[in-house]
Amino acid sequence: MEITSFLIYCLIATFTPGPTNIVILSTVHRFGAKQAMEYTYGATLGFGLLLVISAGLNTMLLTVIPKLILVMQVIGSCYMFYLAYQLYRTDTSKPAVTQTATFISGFLMQFFNPKVVLFTITVIPTFVIPYDSAISALSISILAITVIGFLAFTTWVLFGTIFKDFLQKHTKTVNVMMALFLAYAAVMVWM
Repeated sequence: MEITSFLIYCLIATFTPGPTNIVILSTVHRFGAKQAMEYTYGATLGFGLLLVISAGLNTMLLTVIPKLILVMQVIGSCYMFYLAYQLYRTDTSKPAVTQTATFISGFLMQFFNPKVVLFTITVIPTFVIPYDSAISALSISILAITVIGFLAFTTWVLFGTIFKDFLQKHTKTVNVMMALFLAYAAVMVWM
């Protein structure tokens, strides 16, 4: 496995803004870090469960339809370019969310978050299964990706707490930089 590309993809996909990270950032601003961490725990559990489900389904499907990996790479790359474009176009004058963030809402949001769903169904068949489809390799990969996701979520809690004023002043610049990183990750899928 190309571990560098795998890690870059995971880091960029989990740390760049998406629905979960935006809810976390908004929750920090509205309700504080403690409430945001409760949401983060639920989001992490949901994220990990999606990875397990995805690994199981991908393993079954790839044995039946070997060309599925190419389709998943195309879909994943296109979606990441779409997310980068949406991030670039984000209207920073509108409020992000108005919901209360709880453990359950963090957990459930992962199943309705297109960024997370697409990430979980593409990361395993793109970076793990072509090199090793043993249960031990899949389990280690799932654990590593879940930890990376948790670190990304908690980073957004800390980031929101520490840099609240700075981010509000420079939101567009930050979004453009993150959009470029996400586009880079989409290109890395093919390298």
